[in-house]
Amino acid sequence: MPYPRQLPATGTCRCGRVRLRVTKPAMLSMACHCHGCQKMTGSAFSLSLAMPADGVEVLEGELVRGGLQGEHSHLYCAFCKSWVMTRPAGLDWLVNLRASVLDPHADFVPFIETCTDARLPWASTPAKHSYTGFPAMEDYQPLVEAYAAETADA
Repeated sequence: MPYPRQLPATGTCRCGRVRLRVTKPAMLSMACHCHGCQKMTGSAFSLSLAMPADGVEVLEGELVRGGLQGEHSHLYCAFCKSWVMTRPAGLDWLVNLRASVLDPHADFVPFIETCTDARLPWASTPAKHSYTGFPAMEDYQPLVEAYAAETADA
């Protein structure tokens, strides 16, 4: 099933002060089991959508940097501190949007899962592709193409 199902899609942080609109389809859906995502979500993994940056628009509210203050920018609602998205370093055309901010998000399914070497023993996902770390850069284009083909048929 493509996610989000209908465009434009809307979403909010937990408190609703950050409102956003998505106008382009996701390129890839992901679950990340890394220790950083576990700590930032307070859960077993994070769920995100690789989105074209120009397809995600913040309509209201303020995003602030949080999480690890390293090369990637993890962006949170300034008020409730909900993790909204990540801007990966060096990829200005891309954002990783947390799937849970979109309404509805119950039909989200991760296509790939990463950092399974850090996966908690009881945590599983229905992802079709699993990586002990992250895919090699040359693997992303075929994954994006496979995701597009699969979601086009849904």
